[in-house]
Amino acid sequence: MSEIGAELPLLVTDVPGPRSRALAARLARVESRNVTAMAPTPPIFWERAFGANVWDADGNRYVDLTSAFGVANAGHAHPQVTRAVAEQSQRLLHAMGDVQPAVVKVLLLEALAQRFPGGGPARSVLGSSGSDAVEAALKTATIATGRAGVVAFEGCYHGLSLGALDATWRTAFRQPFAARLPHATSFARFGDAGDVRRAAAACAAPVGAVLVEPVQGRGGERIPGAGFLRALRELCDAEGWLLIADEIYTGFGRTGRWFACEHESVVPDLLCVAKGLASGMPISACIGRAEVMDTWPASDGEALHTQTFLGHPPGCAAALASISVLAEEKLVERAAETGAAALAHLRGVAAVRSGVVAVRGIGLLLAIELDTPARAAGACAGALARGVITLVSGDDARVLAILPPLAIDRELLLAALDLVVESIP
Repeated sequence: MSEIGAELPLLVTDVPGPRSRALAARLARVESRNVTAMAPTPPIFWERAFGANVWDADGNRYVDLTSAFGVANAGHAHPQVTRAVAEQSQRLLHAMGDVQPAVVKVLLLEALAQRFPGGGPARSVLGSSGSDAVEAALKTATIATGRAGVVAFEGCYHGLSLGALDATWRTAFRQPFAARLPHATSFARFGDAGDVRRAAAACAAPVGAVLVEPVQGRGGERIPGAGFLRALRELCDAEGWLLIADEIYTGFGRTGRWFACEHESVVPDLLCVAKGLASGMPISACIGRAEVMDTWPASDGEALHTQTFLGHPPGCAAALASISVLAEEKLVERAAETGAAALAHLRGVAAVRSGVVAVRGIGLLLAIELDTPARAAGACAGALARGVITLVSGDDARVLAILPPLAIDRELLLAALDLVVESIP
């Protein structure tokens, strides 16, 4: 990473500053009040970002330890990614993705097939968001098995569109829309493969698939014990279920492997990816083993699952460029090495802080678990006031999530982590 985009925080106003506060007031007049939280204090408003740095509307410079929800794996505005988007946009901004596709769509699908764990033949359905990828996976599982039931896991998050929401754990997300949900999901204890049979027996619909995050993200950066994914693979094989790996959060190098399921050499039947796929553009994919994906009927001119922006050319170009950057700059390997150093550093400096329950991580997916939600919220706000952007996660909001761009400078990361730890009340 160049020195620009690898700089320590520089604050020139209070946080949030006057322009961010003014923008918050304007936003509140035109956006649904359920979208952007304005309390207890207004948010900062981002104006630009590069590498691991973000600048807000008041000119304050921050270190981003969120990768903008795990998206900016290659770093914010990586030159190869932005150049690919610009060049593709000048040539072709939009095509008819399922009727007369763009050339770049073919290139991306070939690249995704080459990266599919296990190396076997693979096919994909593209989308625009993580929820899109999960919806495609759930539909594929229904077509392939003839069974609509799914076992997911306590603490899981798979998206908020109606199909994905049925498989998302948190009651606060599900309850307002319960009347619209199919209730075809049963939940097992995360990390406990033996509990899956119990959950399957309790499911209201015959089970055709197990849907799992190899590491839970929004559920609190929860890392299962060794052997969990392997046991799920064996169970699915024994029961005739499909194994769906939701790697929207963990894919494309986040855990120190291209995909987290590769830590246990597990080949899923279906793999959901988004976020870090394109390092900034909205694109996703459900990638599956060819024999599973081929249970979909051939298109007769009307695709059963599609959307207007399927295979959007700039998004495909960004994804191809991001995949190339990860490989050329060895960012997957860097995530493993930098993450190990960061985890060791965190364990050293956080262990002496009151309220710290646990420090954990895999690759550049790290977490500080605290004893109360108030302490976690205070630490997040305190870090922001010191120029470091973090997130609170977990069903009970007690976890500080740390997932910086994979290209972050190691010394910058360690310095930013020190500021986070200093912020714990």
